[in-house]
Amino acid sequence: MCGIVGAVSTRNIVPILLEGLKRLEYRGYDSCGVAVHQAGELRRARSTSRVAELEANVAAEGIHAGTGIAHTRWATHGAPAVHNAHPHFSAGPGIDAAHTGFSDLDAAAEDTSRARIALVHNGIIENHDELRVDLEQRGYVFASQTDTEVIAHLVHSLYDGDLLDAVQQALPRLRGAYAIAVFCRDEPARVVGARKGSPLVLGVGVVGSGEHFIASDAMALAGVTDQIVYLEEGDVVDIQLGKSWVTAPEGVGGRYLPVQRVVRTVHAHSGAVELGPYRHYMQKEIFEQPRAVADTLEGVNGLDATLFGELAPAVFDGVDRVLILACGTSYYAGSTARYWLEAIAGVPCSVEIASEYRYRESVPAPSTLVVTISQSGETADTLAALKHARRLGMERTLTICNVATSAMVRECKLAYITRAGVEIGVASTKAFTTQLVALFLLTLVLAKRRGKLPMQGEEAALRNLRHLPVALQAVLALEPQIIGWAEAFAPRQHALFLGRGRHYPIAMEGALKLKEISYIHAEAYPAGELKHGPLALVDAEMPVVTVAPADDLLEKLKSNLQEVRARGGHLYVFADADTHIENSPGVHVIRLPEHYGALSPILHVVPLQLLAYHTACARGTDVDKPRNLAKSVTVE
Repeated sequence: MCGIVGAVSTRNIVPILLEGLKRLEYRGYDSCGVAVHQAGELRRARSTSRVAELEANVAAEGIHAGTGIAHTRWATHGAPAVHNAHPHFSAGPGIDAAHTGFSDLDAAAEDTSRARIALVHNGIIENHDELRVDLEQRGYVFASQTDTEVIAHLVHSLYDGDLLDAVQQALPRLRGAYAIAVFCRDEPARVVGARKGSPLVLGVGVVGSGEHFIASDAMALAGVTDQIVYLEEGDVVDIQLGKSWVTAPEGVGGRYLPVQRVVRTVHAHSGAVELGPYRHYMQKEIFEQPRAVADTLEGVNGLDATLFGELAPAVFDGVDRVLILACGTSYYAGSTARYWLEAIAGVPCSVEIASEYRYRESVPAPSTLVVTISQSGETADTLAALKHARRLGMERTLTICNVATSAMVRECKLAYITRAGVEIGVASTKAFTTQLVALFLLTLVLAKRRGKLPMQGEEAALRNLRHLPVALQAVLALEPQIIGWAEAFAPRQHALFLGRGRHYPIAMEGALKLKEISYIHAEAYPAGELKHGPLALVDAEMPVVTVAPADDLLEKLKSNLQEVRARGGHLYVFADADTHIENSPGVHVIRLPEHYGALSPILHVVPLQLLAYHTACARGTDVDKPRNLAKSVTVE
């Protein structure tokens, strides 16, 4: 969610800022804006539409400069409106530099000639109310409902000729999470950034150019620079023409001192965001899953613990339970893994919603392996839950993550990097299936170390994993049949999803996908729970989607399906070939090509993704950018 791009250069950096915002659009946003230092003044343009409209506004207003910041906002404090969009300005007590009497519709005409501070912000400032009261008492005029404008006025109130000093004074007064970028009218060619709880990177320009950049994601700088510094918690960065440096506080509340951070060469693949022949990025990413799974398994020739890092043998020794922390789709991946870990490796496993875990009393055990799952590696709730677990004394940590340079990877002792590639669609697809692959590998490694996996079992499991890409291709071939179902789903307002055993989390993931992108209310239940309440909802208007693999629970599941048919419900069943569930009035069956044993959940989730996607297309929703949602949730 939310994107930041900033730059200092001798050339016009506005096209770079706008292109950076476009690269971050996939994260989700509801407004955007850009501010620059132009002809001795601060100028800006903001929009509640897409970056393309902002680009047109910028061109129409002749905005160009060598210093500036830009932002995509996902609304938290204050509705999606131009006056709440970033960047925010501060002109000093008694002056409303951000609005000057103009309505949102006239935002392009605003007079910002007296503005002194421009600022953008990702995150949430928890004590913004008390700061706002203090600043208002000192004469500052607020033009928005955001917590961000508080930071702009606070920096202004502390400014005395040195922007870095003002920012360093302001930060200890902020409670919450933030990544900020700020510049001042009085100091051309200078931008200061800071981070706590939200990601921020420094980009070093080509040698001799004197350029420097900051961004919330290295991908925003693809094609501009590949020399990236990942700022650490509490860092403040100062970029100017030809120089940049990073400072960090000396202990809690201590003075800021210069620190050295490693410059990494990061190839952010800009080509990965090209849509190609597909209608939406989500469709593209669904069809990329065979490749993503194959890439995630590349180099896996055995089940050595070092697949998860050099320290893995020592970390895994003595592990007698697993705690999985995750949110959303990643939580469902963890819920699936629980069945694997307990049945195959014989390891007790609990799965916690990360946003809830740290707010309850729990019983820690140092012998627990704490596993976090996150596509971005920057999920705020999961990071906070991880730190909470470590504070409780659980130091054996592993992350399953798609971004090798993320905060989650840096915070954990061990990591398995999925190789799903850039995922643009907000609704996760290939990230989920590659997470499942990584978790199955973890299960096998732990099972082997505990003597639960004989040599023949290891060889069979590796064969099945290597065959997954081919099996996934066969499932994707079912798309034409699923499109037919989607037409029937499109007019519905509610749906039930059923699964049993390790396929119950897959049913939950299917329901989540449908509600995320089609806005159809969908719920998932273990099929055996039907008679304990949900059956009251079943009628001819309630489609019931069922995951029906040929496993040990099949006969029980068939009885649950009869309960639905007896109440006039319509069943849509994704069944394995040998389940003997036939098409009949009120029962619609699509057969998967083969049963895949323990790995069956990875195959069965794909038709659920396709059903959600094509239903959303039939309803005409914005598939890749569903309302109210963001790709990377970096605030609590």
